[in-house]
Amino acid sequence: MKVVLFGGTGMVGQGVLRECLRDSAVEEVLSVVRTACGQQHPKLKETVVKDLFEFPNVAGGLSGYDTCIYCLGVTSAGMSEQHYTRITYDLTLCIAQFLLKQNPGMTLIYLSGQGTDSTERGRSMWARVKGKTENALLALPFRAAYMFRPGFIQPLHGIKSRTRVYRLLYAGASPLYPVLKFLFPDSVTTTERLGCAMLKAAKHGAPRRILENRDINALL
Repeated sequence: MKVVLFGGTGMVGQGVLRECLRDSAVEEVLSVVRTACGQQHPKLKETVVKDLFEFPNVAGGLSGYDTCIYCLGVTSAGMSEQHYTRITYDLTLCIAQFLLKQNPGMTLIYLSGQGTDSTERGRSMWARVKGKTENALLALPFRAAYMFRPGFIQPLHGIKSRTRVYRLLYAGASPLYPVLKFLFPDSVTTTERLGCAMLKAAKHGAPRRILENRDINALL
């Protein structure tokens, strides 16, 4: 199994990368990032691309990769819908369509979020755009495509968000994780569980194409 990972320096991406490197079924991981992670591992290859819209022009041959795990994303806070759409929808589709041409039999795992709006007509801007992105990805002829919609994610194993506001949020909420898990079991998971669930879906499939938080936890 050969994996192309986007967003491997983000909080979820770090968790996914960790599980890829630990999984004996994963032969190789190509991590596509905007800044180098500095990590060394025999399985790990890293491609640094400052402008990811240029990725199709600099990627070279990518044949033989059977899985793409796409964890790249930004917060919508302070963004216009046009700017958020360009990063969340336009960039994602640009990369997905390129990878599909390179590897028609590829499986796509896309990190979305709890509350995503599949109708694309709701009042929440980020949820509409995420819904539009999911719908477009599911319409592409990948061998399989799964949309992951986690809720609250507890970072484990020293993993931290690169966004300061999120770091503070998770640092404050971390001691409450057992309580949140007890009160809202369908809305919380961890970076480890999420990474393992993504790999399991890539290897063995999943019961549905859109996986809510409870579905993610149930995969393991």
